[in-house]
Amino acid sequence: MMAALQYSKYGEGATGLKHVEIPVPTPKKDEILVKIEAAAINPVDWKLQKGMLKVIYSIKFPYIPCTDVSGEVVSVGPGVTGFSQGDKVISWLDLKRGGGFAQYAVAGIKYTAKRPSGVSAVEAAALPVAGLTAYQSLRDSGGLKYDGSYKGNVLITAASGGVGTYAVQLAKLAGAHVTATCGARNVDLVRSLGADEVLDYKTPEGAALKSPSGKKYDVVLQCATTMPWSTFQPVLSSKGKVIDLTPSFGVMLTSAFKFLTMSKQKMTIFVMSANAKDLGELAELVNEKKVKSLIDSEFPLDKAEDAWAKSIESHATGKIVVTNKDEAASY
Repeated sequence: MMAALQYSKYGEGATGLKHVEIPVPTPKKDEILVKIEAAAINPVDWKLQKGMLKVIYSIKFPYIPCTDVSGEVVSVGPGVTGFSQGDKVISWLDLKRGGGFAQYAVAGIKYTAKRPSGVSAVEAAALPVAGLTAYQSLRDSGGLKYDGSYKGNVLITAASGGVGTYAVQLAKLAGAHVTATCGARNVDLVRSLGADEVLDYKTPEGAALKSPSGKKYDVVLQCATTMPWSTFQPVLSSKGKVIDLTPSFGVMLTSAFKFLTMSKQKMTIFVMSANAKDLGELAELVNEKKVKSLIDSEFPLDKAEDAWAKSIESHATGKIVVTNKDEAASY
C-alpha cells in the first residue's frame, strides 16, 4: 500500500484533496514503476481540478494530481529496455492519468529520462512542464539554438514564474539580448538569471513592454495572462513574433488572422509536447550548471494540500515542489 492525495470531483481547491492509502500501481508494457522523491505543481494541475480543461482532458475520479516527478525506478514493465531497478529518473506523467501526489507512480518510458548525478530530485521534478515549455517554445517557435549563436532581442513576460525563470536563462544561453517583465520584488532575481533589462509590469513602461534601451523584439515569449495584440505590435521588430503560452479565444483569432494575411509580424500559440529526448537534454543543461531550477518552496507529501493552495494563489517565484522522504511505504 502507499500514501497518496486524490480528489473525487471538480472544484473545492485544496480542501478537495484527501489523504488515502491505496495499492501501489503495476507497470504495463513500456512503463516503469517509480518511487517518487519529488513532484512539482503546475497551474495546469489545479486548472484541471477546477474543470477548466474538461473539454480537452477527460479524467476519471478519484484522481491523483500532478504530472512532474523525479525518483527511483522500482520495477519495469514488459518491453522496457534502457531502464532498470535503481535508476534515478525524471518523468512526465500523462495528464489524463496523473499520479504525482503519491509515494509511487507508473510512468511511460517515452516521457522519462535518466536523471544526471549532479541534478537533485527537487531540481529534476521542476523540469518537465515548465522547463520543456520554455525549452521547446524558444527553440521550435522562436528559432533559438542553445549555443550562443542567436543575436536577436527576446522579451519574456512573467519572467519570475515557473516557465519564465527557465526561459530567461535559456534565451541568454542562446545568445539573445533578454528583456523581462516581473513584479517589483523579483526584479533583482530575474536580472540575476541573466536578463539584460527588467521591467516592473506595474509601471507604465512595463505595461507597455517598452525596452529601456529602445530595442524592438524579434521574439516575445508571452507567459503572462492575455494581452491584446495592440500592446505587442509597437514593440515588435518588422518580423517579430509573439509566442503565446496562455492563449485565449482572442489570441487564437489574432494568430489565425496574422497567418491568413501573411503578416510579417506574427502571433503563434505553443503547447509543450513531452518527450524523453528533450527532457534529457534539458536535465543535462542543469547538470552542467548552464540552467538552474528556481524553487519557490518545498512541502512534504503529508502537507501537499498547502502546496496546492499556494500554487493556486499564483504568486510563486519559480516552482513549488512536494517531496516524499517517507520510507515506510510497503511495496
